[in-house]
Amino acid sequence: MPEMPEVETIRRTLTGKVEGRKIIRIEIGLSRLIKWPAAPEFQAIITDRTIARLERRGKYLLFYLDNNYVMVVHLRMTGRLYYVNPGTVYDRFTHIIFDFDNGDSLLYADTRTLGTLYLLPHEELWRIAGLSSMGPEPLSDEFTLDYFIDMLGKRKAKIKSVLLNQQLIGGLGNIYVDEALAIAGIDPERIANGINETEAKYLYQAVNQVIADGIAHGGTTFRDYRDGAGQSGSHQYHLNVYGRTNEPCHRCGTAIARKEVAGRGSHYCPNCQK
Repeated sequence: MPEMPEVETIRRTLTGKVEGRKIIRIEIGLSRLIKWPAAPEFQAIITDRTIARLERRGKYLLFYLDNNYVMVVHLRMTGRLYYVNPGTVYDRFTHIIFDFDNGDSLLYADTRTLGTLYLLPHEELWRIAGLSSMGPEPLSDEFTLDYFIDMLGKRKAKIKSVLLNQQLIGGLGNIYVDEALAIAGIDPERIANGINETEAKYLYQAVNQVIADGIAHGGTTFRDYRDGAGQSGSHQYHLNVYGRTNEPCHRCGTAIARKEVAGRGSHYCPNCQK
C-alpha cells in the first residue's frame, strides 16, 4: 500500500500539472470505485470544473475544485494515479480517465481495485471516517515529541500496532514502521507504555527520519507503486529491514528475521532490536 512518502511524492509530481486544469470529460470504467456519490452524479459534478489545488492528508489525496467540492482519492493496496500526454496507451488496469482542457489526462489504475474515490463539499469531508479521525502526521507541527511520549504512555498494545494506528499517527504503514523500529532498536512486540522516555525520543526521531528519507527517494517501489509521472521510487534500495528476510543486518550482520505482529508481517534484527 502506498504510505505517506509515496502519496506525498504523487502529490508533488502532480501538483504543477493538474492545478489550474479544467476537467472536460471523465470516463468511469469501474463505477464501484466511486464510493460517493453515485458514479453518474460524480461524473456530472466534476465535469467542466477546474482543479484549484491538490493537497494530501495522511494517505489521502485531496483535489479541491472551483465549485467547493473536493475529490478525495485513497489508493489502498495497488492504486496508481498518474498524468499522461495524448496518445498514451492505457493498460487493462486503468479504470478511470480524467481528460483535461489541454489534451492531457489523469489516469486512475488499480490492479486489485481496492481504491476509493469520493466527491464531497469541503464542509462535508468529515463524512470520510478515516480522514476525519486521523491523528497528527510525522514532520508536522502537531506531531511533537511531547505528544508522542504521552501517546505511547497511554497504550498497552504492541508498539507495532500503535504506530500503525491511523487515529494516533497519520500516514504510517508497514514499511516505514518496520524501518523506524529498526533504527530505534526496538522490537515490534514491545508494549508501547513499557518504552522509556529515552527510547521514545529515539523512536520519535526515527519515525520522522524514515518518512523524510522515503520522500527524498521518491517512495518505495516493490510492485505497483508509481509516482504521478509514472516513475518508480528508489527508497527500496535504502531499507534496513523491510523485505530483507535472511539478509544480514547492516549494523551487526545478524540475519534479518520476519514474524507476524498485530496481523502484519514484521521485519526486524533479533540482535539489534530489543
